[in-house]
Amino acid sequence: KNVTNNTNDKPKVNKTRQLNDKTLHRQPPWHITLSCYLSFAILICFGYLRDFLTYVGLYTNKTIVESNRQGYTSLYGTFQSFFTRHVYRRAADAFSQPISSVPGGKLCIHIELEELFAKYLGVESAVVFGMGFATNSTNIAALAGKGCLILGDQLNHASLKSGSYISGATYRTFRHNNMNDLEAKIRDSIAMGDTKTGLKWKKIVIIVEGVYSMEGTIANLPELIRLKKKYKCYLYVDEAHSIGAIGPNGRGITDFYGCDANDIDLLMGTLTKSFGASGGYIAGRRHIIDHIRTHTHSSYATNMSAPIAQQIISVIKILMGETDGTDGIERIDRLSKNTKYFRKRLKEMGFIVMGDPESPVIPIMLYFPSMISPFVRMSMERGIATVGAGYPATTLTTSRIRFCMSSAHNQQMLDKALQVISQLGDEFSIKYLKS
Repeated sequence: KNVTNNTNDKPKVNKTRQLNDKTLHRQPPWHITLSCYLSFAILICFGYLRDFLTYVGLYTNKTIVESNRQGYTSLYGTFQSFFTRHVYRRAADAFSQPISSVPGGKLCIHIELEELFAKYLGVESAVVFGMGFATNSTNIAALAGKGCLILGDQLNHASLKSGSYISGATYRTFRHNNMNDLEAKIRDSIAMGDTKTGLKWKKIVIIVEGVYSMEGTIANLPELIRLKKKYKCYLYVDEAHSIGAIGPNGRGITDFYGCDANDIDLLMGTLTKSFGASGGYIAGRRHIIDHIRTHTHSSYATNMSAPIAQQIISVIKILMGETDGTDGIERIDRLSKNTKYFRKRLKEMGFIVMGDPESPVIPIMLYFPSMISPFVRMSMERGIATVGAGYPATTLTTSRIRFCMSSAHNQQMLDKALQVISQLGDEFSIKYLKS
């Protein structure tokens, strides 16, 4: 019994139960704690020794190592990265032991997808994730942190801004697609450093989109690469709307400009558009992708399902011409022709159309937010599906209707859509350039 029957007496706690409770929360003896700290100290000392021997060329480190890039700051300079290389990875098989729901089962489709994606993009390695937005918002923190500077285009997608803020790095913007403004901000940042701490920036990361989803503009990649090399910055390009959509082979912005994909540190893209699936990827040099695999926060989320991975593999093979009877290059060419034709006809009608001529994202400017809903509804009534965009996706006075071209559109479809849009343009008086 825990208490006596006499209600006037204070309850008497059972000594055995009390001892058991204390045992559950008892701290280990001091010599155990000391030995634990000592063992970590030994591991850390040997880790620094391995790094030194690797640096002088007397030891080959088979884990992730910093590539010899003269003039660049260290990408793996944090203690977290050091701990991962020399402590965690020595026992990674115990921490990350995969358990399959089917005894003896083995799923290799993700490996096949990542290897195929790297081959398709012309880079060393790639890693895929289950969600496109999370690919940006959970992985930028693996590249930059406190004491680093991120320079992002002022019209970057919310996922890029979210990932930048989460990283803890200082985030600043430059005027949209304005390379002169970007260079001025890079120069000022290098000269002034972090004005709050008085220290130099650990690294500067430039983040842009390949094709901007609301404007239809295409990033000036050759100039971005020139600035990145000149000032030893890192370059991160979001290809959500450009991969599989621009370039003679559909390989995105590097294919469009004929640039070397390896001149870009990281190529990111989503798989919900050109690939008809879901998820996202990050691709680049192997040592950086291995670093992301180790430090990503996306590992806590659900991975991409096997059917979705297979869908993406099939699309890539079509685009690469590795499947008999497919027309991957023809589809890319058809998309380009549809894009140019649709843009040209809209401009001839008198609409203000934003973006580059080759961009499959085609916005028509409404300006007035009150026009978005009736335009979309009346379009739907006449058999045309449209997407309206207003604040906060745009500024208060730049509301618009956005069209996204597809290779599946034929001439008859485009002409029907143009006829409906022209009628609505007259009814809404939004042919602002009509003579």
